Amino acid sequence: MVEVKNINKKYADNYAVKDLSFSVEKGCVYGFLGANGAGKTTTLNIITGCLGPDSGEVKICGKDIFENALEAKKHVGYLPEQPPLYPDMTVLEYLSFVAKAKAIKKDAFDPQLRSVIEKTSLKQVLHRLIKNLSKGFKQRVGLAAALLGEPDVLILDEPTVGLDPAQLIEIRELLKDYGKNHTVIISSHILSEIALICDRVLIISKGRFVVEDTPAALSEKASGKSIIKLCAKCPSDLALQLLKAVDGINASLVRNEEDSAELEISYSRRKDPREEIFFLFADKRIALTHFEQKQRSLEQVFLELTDQQKEKKH
Repeated sequence: MVEVKNINKKYADNYAVKDLSFSVEKGCVYGFLGANGAGKTTTLNIITGCLGPDSGEVKICGKDIFENALEAKKHVGYLPEQPPLYPDMTVLEYLSFVAKAKAIKKDAFDPQLRSVIEKTSLKQVLHRLIKNLSKGFKQRVGLAAALLGEPDVLILDEPTVGLDPAQLIEIRELLKDYGKNHTVIISSHILSEIALICDRVLIISKGRFVVEDTPAALSEKASGKSIIKLCAKCPSDLALQLLKAVDGINASLVRNEEDSAELEISYSRRKDPREEIFFLFADKRIALTHFEQKQRSLEQVFLELTDQQKEKKH
């Protein structure tokens, strides 16, 4: 659905984007991550045809965004970081205007409006002037406009800025559902949202590719170690003594009480020791009141991978 090949964009002597390539298929919600100044917004502007690259190629549904711009853009819905709203229009006037600009057919016009209004929960503010809306409602108006026409590719730059927790849940579910049959690309600084919504994640640093994979696989790439948290109903010295029998792990005491111990166990992902540990304690009839593998957050993965990239450059 979206193919980006070797795009470059330079301002004076600095590259905003350097030799960046990736592709996104239908039925995928794709997270696009990078620190401030990494080149995310520049890349999205190039993909949507709002900005020309110095070199490289972008295709949307097989159409070149620069050589066949009109046809390619018919497949795209775009919500930039600052939604391009007309403050003196009401919400309904603005969405009707956008629907006409997108040349939505007459028989689909009203159903399309009703659909996006319902999906973005805008019914209560339809007749209010956009300039009088909160930041969260303005963001939802921008998202509704991007959804008009049911674009094959939906591209969103910081779509959840200004939304309250209830709105976040609604929009999160909307985007996950939309991504089942379309292509969705999301750029955001809220990495916890990216982890919850996206099927795949691309991280860039200073305009350059760092890594691309599923959130779970990125956690593995960021560190060769996994962590197990364990609480056992026994003295800590006994728990630690038992764990010495398990090869390839490193156990440390987190908290010790009179009849229980909380420990953290690190191990290489090449050897998953959880089954061995479970039966080790079970054979001694020692209850495990807590036993889980801790997941590294996307924030931790992002910081570790971008730090690795910085170290390679020095």
